[in-house]
Amino acid sequence: MITYRYSTDTQNVDWIQLRNQLTADDFDNGRTPEEYRASAAGSHLNLYVYDGDEIVGNGRILSDGVCNAYIVDIWTHSRHRRCGIGSEIVRILSESVPGQHIYLQTDDAEDFYERCGFSRQPSGMSKVVGWWLNRPT
Repeated sequence: MITYRYSTDTQNVDWIQLRNQLTADDFDNGRTPEEYRASAAGSHLNLYVYDGDEIVGNGRILSDGVCNAYIVDIWTHSRHRRCGIGSEIVRILSESVPGQHIYLQTDDAEDFYERCGFSRQPSGMSKVVGWWLNRPT
């Protein structure tokens, strides 16, 4: 049985290893290791899940500190799915913002988030100002 270690410490994250893990597991959105670090620095709370020294899950939550929060970057390595890691990440992040409305966007994990207590919303909208990650095409 694997014992996972959960950590909110961003100081010891190997950002290159994290990006490599995400890329190898087809969960990379194009950010560089430095951009992953900057994203973490701008978040309310970050959570990393380790199997030994290897990051096998992560997530973060953004918050205005009053009434609105947004969960992003929930990932569990495909080798470790269906072990409760994702649900635990969502639970810990959610508990860090009591009384706030938490929103998230997902393309294909609606059933998972419903099991975590989220309700489907009738619509959502988004836009990118300029180019994605400020990189002209």
